[in-house]
Amino acid sequence: MSTSRFDTLPAAFQHTAAIDPDATALRTPGDAQTITWREYADQVRAVAAGLSGLGVRRGDTVALMMSNRVEFYPLEVGAQHVGATSFSVYNTLSPDQLAHVLGNAGTRVVICEPQYAKLVASAGVQLEHIVCVDDAPEGTLSVAELLAAAPDGFDFEAAWRAVRPDDVATLIYTSGTTGAPKGVETTHAALLFQVHGIADILGIEFGDTITSFMPTAHIADRLTALYVQEVLGTQVTSVSDPKQIATALAELRPTVWGAVPRVWEKLKAAIEFKVAAEPDEARRQGMQWALSVAAARSRHQLAGEPVPDELAAEWARADELVLSKLRGALGLDRVRWALSGAAPIPPQTLAFFAGLGIPIAEIWGMSELACICSVSHPRDAKLGSVGKLLPGMESRVADDGELQVRGPLVMKGYRGRPEQTAEAVDAEGWLRTGDIISLDAEGYLTVVDRKKEMIINAAGKNMSPTNIENAVKAATPLIGAMAVIGDGKPYNTALIVLDAESVEPYARAHGLPDASPAALSIDPGVIAAIRAGVAQGNNALSRVEQLKRFRILPTFWEAGGDEVTLTLKLKRRVIAAKYTAEIDDLYAANPHEAILSPR
Repeated sequence: MSTSRFDTLPAAFQHTAAIDPDATALRTPGDAQTITWREYADQVRAVAAGLSGLGVRRGDTVALMMSNRVEFYPLEVGAQHVGATSFSVYNTLSPDQLAHVLGNAGTRVVICEPQYAKLVASAGVQLEHIVCVDDAPEGTLSVAELLAAAPDGFDFEAAWRAVRPDDVATLIYTSGTTGAPKGVETTHAALLFQVHGIADILGIEFGDTITSFMPTAHIADRLTALYVQEVLGTQVTSVSDPKQIATALAELRPTVWGAVPRVWEKLKAAIEFKVAAEPDEARRQGMQWALSVAAARSRHQLAGEPVPDELAAEWARADELVLSKLRGALGLDRVRWALSGAAPIPPQTLAFFAGLGIPIAEIWGMSELACICSVSHPRDAKLGSVGKLLPGMESRVADDGELQVRGPLVMKGYRGRPEQTAEAVDAEGWLRTGDIISLDAEGYLTVVDRKKEMIINAAGKNMSPTNIENAVKAATPLIGAMAVIGDGKPYNTALIVLDAESVEPYARAHGLPDASPAALSIDPGVIAAIRAGVAQGNNALSRVEQLKRFRILPTFWEAGGDEVTLTLKLKRRVIAAKYTAEIDDLYAANPHEAILSPR
């Protein structure tokens, strides 16, 4: 745990880099690339000097657009050291989206991979420089040319010491579920408060190991793999292809790790598939016994009850014989704790990993709060709760159940949008989070849903669509995404999309020649599996919440597409408009034959 406190990211980085200069700070799987803290600090100094030579000054904006790679870090941190506001953009943005983000940010310099140079140049934003890593297409600068631009006598020390705590360190663009993304201005002070706040609770140490595999434009990756590293000295393994995260985990065996709920759900499905596919009957029965013991223990944990001594002893045997080996196969046998955030995770998924011996701390936060606002150490956590507010943050609950918070994490504002900033943060500094959250007597928070996404059915019953979706998705790995429909309706229905990564293994295992979503959406076996999952999910819901009908769509929903944001949030209004005909069928008196009841 860090004991030294600094008020800017450059000051923290300079201290951290000097703790053990020869220790590895950055790496890729298999140590194909490694950078020590000494090398990292030298590169940061060189990049800062080069950017200064290009005219970048304190308060200017530098954008980065690249995949997860170790070269990103010195470039980003170098920009911080000249006082620039440095941020990342999603690689999948359309030209119009990129133009909006770069223009709104007031970007002067973009650092990108060559394949994005043409897109950046065509965005129509007046940029001073485009710098490319790897190769430099015509009209761009190479990193070598950037470094060569360093002026004689550049005072690196003076540059980073001039950075102030209330300077905007980064911009985080919201996912844009209801309109154009807004640029959240987050200061050095907020990020330092954030890092130390979670470190004091979770205990993060110099040399702890973690992966970076989510997009660097996502605040979750920026916090856990960039800002935490700068301040506390973690070692980051950069995984360029998120589909390779399972392999990277097994190789790295990280000490701390975090992921969004969908990744945890996929890991859970992989374990269940591994057990079901075990060819040796005795081994398979042993694994099934161990998972049943794990499930029995987690049921008590989920209910907040003490685990009976006899069950605890049986779990210890299961752990020694089987569960520890499953953790090892995942690469999570050294994890002291793990995080889940960005969206609510099904309690069943949390319970599954708790039973497996992998403690997950569910967190709650938002871009407007520098990422994490509430968390508890797994030993203090209540399964299904998102923990307690970080010390120093205040909360209150409005009459309609919306949580409002105030304190050092609250954003400076939305860039260039004073009216929307005033709508989000009142004159007394209270941020309207938009989340319906319950607070128990001990201060633990439980997320109900986004206020604007709550369903009120025809009978006036309030329901959370996310809660319903999670109950069903927890029952079958075949579902990649689903949208519950029911606002103003007599009963709930759902549009269901198959999981793009699960369909090919499913098709192979069942001898199906066509693994396209169009073919599988009408396959009797797939329909039966989804129907069973919906029925199982319904059993965990109240009668009024249960799904009466569903439709499997013949398509996938891609991140950044029409239906799902880049941070995997549903665009519910867009979905409702795009699939009007399918939704009408769900409520027809004599539904189309593709509409199937779960019962």
